[in-house]
Order: sequence, then structure tokens, then C-alpha cells
Amino acid sequence: MTLRLYNTMSRAVEPFIPLHPPRVSLYTCGPTVYNYAHIGNFRTFLFEDLLRRWLEASDFDVYHIMNLTDVDDKTIKGAAAAGVPLVEHTRQFADAFFDDSTYLRLRPAHAYPRATGFIPPMVRLVEGLLEKGVAYRGDDGSVYFAIGRFPAYGKLSRLDTRELRTGASERVSTDEYAKEDARDFVLWKAAKPDDEAVGAAWDAPFGRGRPGWHLECSAMALELIGTELGTDVLDIHAGGIDLVFPHHEDEIAQSCAFTGQEEFARVWMHGEFLTMAGTKMSKRFGNILTARDLREEGVDAAAVRLLIFQTHYRQKLDFTDQALDAAREGVRRLGDFDRRLQTTAGALDDPALILVADTMRANVTAALNDDLNAPQALAAVFTFVREANRLLDEGAIPGGLVDRAWAWVDQVLDVLPSAEQRGTIEVGAAGGAGEAEWAEAPPAEGDALESWARYWAGRRVAAKQSKDFTEADRIRKVLSDNGFEVRDRKDGVVEVIRRP
Repeated sequence: MTLRLYNTMSRAVEPFIPLHPPRVSLYTCGPTVYNYAHIGNFRTFLFEDLLRRWLEASDFDVYHIMNLTDVDDKTIKGAAAAGVPLVEHTRQFADAFFDDSTYLRLRPAHAYPRATGFIPPMVRLVEGLLEKGVAYRGDDGSVYFAIGRFPAYGKLSRLDTRELRTGASERVSTDEYAKEDARDFVLWKAAKPDDEAVGAAWDAPFGRGRPGWHLECSAMALELIGTELGTDVLDIHAGGIDLVFPHHEDEIAQSCAFTGQEEFARVWMHGEFLTMAGTKMSKRFGNILTARDLREEGVDAAAVRLLIFQTHYRQKLDFTDQALDAAREGVRRLGDFDRRLQTTAGALDDPALILVADTMRANVTAALNDDLNAPQALAAVFTFVREANRLLDEGAIPGGLVDRAWAWVDQVLDVLPSAEQRGTIEVGAAGGAGEAEWAEAPPAEGDALESWARYWAGRRVAAKQSKDFTEADRIRKVLSDNGFEVRDRKDGVVEVIRRP
């Protein structure tokens, strides 16, 4: 089955055909590094991570660019408020973004261009647009793009340009870069004292100033794909649904006007909002949840990934504690199965296990080829886990083929618990020998808690050996109430597994 993706430009799911297969150029709009990225931002980045992983799993050679916006109104305002240069203010939030990306297991992009590092290409782009007559210098010294001189404007967002002329569109009138004429957007903002104060102004033939937000992405994308791939058309441009207009619409206008191409990207993909209690996450509503908040709460990245992938990227997702708890339980089940698969592996695969593994792989492939239908792919994974567990209970032995199918799906979805979250403690059949005695009340977090769990698991083993099954069951419950699952293996070893 051919990979098919929803293209915002055509409003249809279409076969994906890159310009120069197997090479694929993928540009994703990254964070504005004026503050910590919130989980709503990362919902978009995770959908893009799944897209990248699936393209690579489908044997495409992906060149991934993710920009960092480090100069705009917000970053300048933040630097001024902190009393530090722009580069210093944005560096801390860029570093935090990379830390959060590592936590959430995002595959690193091949290039992370920062706007401040691409000023010369931006200047060249503005000069080209001025020469072509689609840009003009305003009375305030800024340079504007003349929408009326680009007839194709509005084809991505499908906005009526007559509406733009009247300024009736709320999104136009609230655009930070719009001026009196709502049709025209800024390419280069004339320098102001606040810009100069934080080091956010550069010399240019058309006046000292700084780039407009929309200009930045076009210049960085065109510069990088031109250098790396020898083209000026992207295969895929992706971002959040809120970027369709004006950001991506303006990117298309200035890029196509500059290059003379009819398109800036062959496929435009946009992820829907993540909401909290039904409301879009934003500082205005005071409902911001950051990735670092989740990490500090001890939430495994796998649970965040699973929660987000359980909703299709083009549907709104409401982030709740209940949904997160359910995702954590799902990750626990997957981790349990992974441990079981590794501890029962043999030299040859059971034919019945091969069949369910092949079925899983086929169903996951069909789901992700259908516009990244991650919920359907996850359903196939959990069906496989359920059926494989049944076969393992009946004595089936997994081998290399089943292991490879499981590793393949893990590489794509990456929803197995982190190593530190698996917390498996093995207790010998003799149970607890050499362990210090622990009271029944557990200690605080840390190594002591694991020692406590090992001790009480050993006490349970001793109870079973004495045929005091009531006491053994009671201890199992004590361990369970404190976050540990007990599993008795056939080789006589007891695993005490700390739940995520």
C-alpha cells in the first residue's frame, strides 16, 4: 500500500510522491525560544516525529529541517524584560527545548537553523522581492510584501482576498506584523530602540532592521534545501493548524514570488490543537503544561507518546489526568510484554506467533500508510500483545522473526517504558537472602525503596515455600499498593517490577 498523506493545500488524502525519491525534504516549524515549549507544542512535534520515523521505516532518505525562531517580537520583549542580550535570553530556552525533545524521544533533525544565523539569506530574499516589484518600502522604513501583486495569495488557507482588503478577518487584524493595509505583511521591520538595545538589528541595503517572522522560515528552508538537495521546492512542510494562516500562507507568497515556482511545498501537513479541559492551551488562559512539568512529575515519555498517538493528528486532543493514567497503564502492559518476550525467547519461532506478528506488521503498515493513522496502528499492537500473551501462556516460544517485528514497531512508535521506569528487581527462589530487614511501611523514593521491595518479595517467596499462601497474597498486595508488580517466572526467579 502506498503512503497517502492529507494535504492541506488540496484538502484531500493523496499518494505521497517526493520530487527525487528516495530523498525527502521535510521542513517543520520549530519553537519560538522566548519561553519553555508547552505540551501543546510538543503534540505537533510528536506528530512530526512519527511522520519522520514512518518515512524512514518506509525506506525514504529524509532530510529534516526544524527551525528555531530566536528573533521576533516575543523574544525581543523577553530579552528586554530580563535586561540581557537577545542571544543570551534565547539560548536558555533553546537548550531547554533540546532537553525536552530528548526526554520525549524526538529524533533529532538534520539541521536546526536559527533565524539570527541566516540574516544574509533573508536580506537576499528581500532584495529579490523588491527587484521583482512584489515588495515595497513603507513610510516607516519597513519592507512589505504586496499581496495584491501575488494573485495566488490565499490558496492554502482559502481566505477570500476581498475579506482581506476590508480587514474583516480577525486573524489578519491581530497579526503582529500587519499594518494599516491588512493585505500586506512585513518582510523586514525597521529597527527600533528596543531592537537595538538587545542586539536584534542588522544592516541591510534597504535599511537597518530585523526580519519578519514569515520571512525567516522561507529564507532558511530555501537556503538549506538549495545547498543540500539542489532544489527550491520542499517535499513536505509541516506545523500546527494555527500556522496555516497567516504564517504558511505568507511563506508561500514570498517563496514562490522569489523562486518563480508554482509551489513552495508539495505537501502541507498540519496537526490539530491539544486542549486542557476543552480549551486551547495558551498563556492567555493560564493552562500551560510543559514537558519539563511532566518530567519532574516522573511521567515516562512513553506514556506521553502513547497518549498523543491514541488520537489522530488531525483531531483535537483533550489532555486530562485520566487519559494520562490510562496511557501509563498501557505503557506498563507493553513493558510487561516486552520483558516476557525477552525472557522466553528461543532459537526458533512458533508458527502461530509468526502469524500474529506478521498480521500486526501488516496492520500497522496499512494504518500508518493511511495518513499516519496512529490510533489504528496502536490498536494492532495491543491486539498482537493480547494474542501473543495467550500463545505464550500455551507454551509457544518466540524467536528471531517475532523479536524483529516487535523491534520494528518499537522503532516507529517508541512507546515502550524507559529503562529507568521498568525497574525490574530479581529475587532468587530462596528469597531475600542477605537483605536487611525492612518494616512494612515503605521508605521514601530511591535505592532504599528498591531494597524494601526486594526484601518483601523475598518474604513472599518464603511464605509460599511454607505454603502460607494467605500471607504470600497479603504481601503481594502490599507491594502492589506501593507501585510494584510481582511476577513468578518458570525458572523459579521472582521479578518485582516497578510500575511507571
